[in-house]
Amino acid sequence: MQPKQILTTGEIAKYCGVNFRTVIRWIERGRLTAYQLPGRGDNRVTVEDFIDFLKENSMPIPEDFSQRERRVLIVENDPALATQVEEALKNSGFETTVASDGFHAGSLLGTFKPSVMVLDLRIPGLSANDIVAFIRTASGMDRCKVMIVASDGTAPGADTPLPTGADGYISQPFSNEELVNKVTQLLEPSYV
Repeated sequence: MQPKQILTTGEIAKYCGVNFRTVIRWIERGRLTAYQLPGRGDNRVTVEDFIDFLKENSMPIPEDFSQRERRVLIVENDPALATQVEEALKNSGFETTVASDGFHAGSLLGTFKPSVMVLDLRIPGLSANDIVAFIRTASGMDRCKVMIVASDGTAPGADTPLPTGADGYISQPFSNEELVNKVTQLLEPSYV
């Protein structure tokens, strides 16, 4: 069964333990992003906007949606490294899937809806820059964080800049603990 993508004000009220009129006030005041259905004008909220609202207001994320925040798309053509990254993340409670090139990664974005993409800097097919640029312009992917995996000789710096729009990087070799910590840090909300 496909996970629920759209919520009603009544469903949000149940998740938050409030009256549905309170949810309507949040929408009217611009605190919760919603759209209205034609005709009756009932409000609908995407799950992503609801999760953002909960984070912004330091409210707990219901268990129905918490796994959604822990999806990682691994874009790596080296099978050994892809397996290492996948096992480390799965053992830490992340849901993962692997793409061996940029084209396969692009096809998984819409169906898997990752929160984080772990992207090999030297992935064949599309360049890392092209992939990051696509993610930053793709509908619904604005919340996806991108972490670049760089080998020793290609660590981002003066000679090899981090792709524009990437959120961080990790250099090989790295420990499983270091990888999990970096991915977890990307998922933590930043309050400015």
